[in-house]
Amino acid sequence: MDKILVYGGHPLNGTVRVSGSKNSALPILAAALLTREPCVISNVPDLSDIHYMLQILSHMGASVERASGVVRIHAEKIKTEAPYDIVRKMRASVCVLGPLLGREKEATVSLPGGCVIGDRPIDLHLKGFEALGAVSRIEHGNVKIFAGELRGATVNLRGKLGPTVLGTDNVMMAAVLAEGTTVIESAAAEPEVVDLANFLNKMGARIEGAGTRRIVIHGVSELHGTEHAVIPDRIEAGTYLVAGAIGGGDVRLIRADPTHLGSVIEALQKTGYSVETGADTVRVRGNGAPRPLQLTTEPYPGFPTDMQAQMCALLCQGSGISVIRETIFPQRFMHVSELKRMGADIALDGHTAVISGVGKMSGAPVMASDLRASAALVLAGLKADGVTEVNRVYHIDRGYERIDEKLIQLGAKIERVKA
Repeated sequence: MDKILVYGGHPLNGTVRVSGSKNSALPILAAALLTREPCVISNVPDLSDIHYMLQILSHMGASVERASGVVRIHAEKIKTEAPYDIVRKMRASVCVLGPLLGREKEATVSLPGGCVIGDRPIDLHLKGFEALGAVSRIEHGNVKIFAGELRGATVNLRGKLGPTVLGTDNVMMAAVLAEGTTVIESAAAEPEVVDLANFLNKMGARIEGAGTRRIVIHGVSELHGTEHAVIPDRIEAGTYLVAGAIGGGDVRLIRADPTHLGSVIEALQKTGYSVETGADTVRVRGNGAPRPLQLTTEPYPGFPTDMQAQMCALLCQGSGISVIRETIFPQRFMHVSELKRMGADIALDGHTAVISGVGKMSGAPVMASDLRASAALVLAGLKADGVTEVNRVYHIDRGYERIDEKLIQLGAKIERVKA
């Protein structure tokens, strides 16, 4: 098991290329199951979550070839079952349910369970499938779904904590081959949902309204193969913008999409940092400690929950009182106790973190609890005195393509070692 050592105090300067979006690539790879023809998907990031998804598709009978960020999937004949020994490694594997139901009218997929940032059930996914005419049940740890036929319907996917992104993806993928028209109300509007809809439309689907709270899907009889490039990862991009702010230098992102980063850019500007954007570039200049900030995580286009931990790491190193309110995953504060080990002053009150800036933190051995928490600990270590030892970095490899190498090319002093 690897760990990452971060030696603090080295300014960041230079250019870094943003990888393809993990949260786009996973459902798009699954959507290739909807056709018997080959699909070629480019700009696919090299991540452990992607490896697991490709293993699942291979297990289900698809031919999978991968080289230099390009994946070719040919699912001419497929099985309709995904077992626990593969699915347990990644919650997003549930996004094969929609394609299997749409194409084969049945699916048996093991439930992956909850995760460290809280329970994330698939009730809304099943609600959407059942609205289309499917019947589902949980049996021996598996979700089983059957449908004699799928018919278009209107379904509201708003949950108590907002719209569901994977649920929107799953219902959209099932509905593209349903008879008639499906309307998803309170749909997730994230760019990753739009990317999936664009991919499906290239395959011959008829989807309107992606990127809004109301998506309309006109069912078609079959889909064909296509080629598609995955959008840039806005969370990776946001993470490097925060790294640039903490690092106190001049960091430029290329192959980014600034239109997807509005709330993150706004938050950085409010804390006093200069952010400039181009057609596919974003540049941040670190110019001292951040000003205090009041921040609330919200569904897109609001501030993303996946950037909450990174902003927490930044605000700890400023002055004054900052407040972060988490409304998407209220339990998503596992990084707080580890940041405290580095000298942070953070008080938790329910789903709100009150951060008293300490100016300078100190390196310490810390434990990564989830993907974004691990990134936050690495970022905190960039400016901390001494060495920050981040353990369990398999979490970070789920969603960041060679983060240590990219930070090194910006001037950070980091090494990955065997624990």
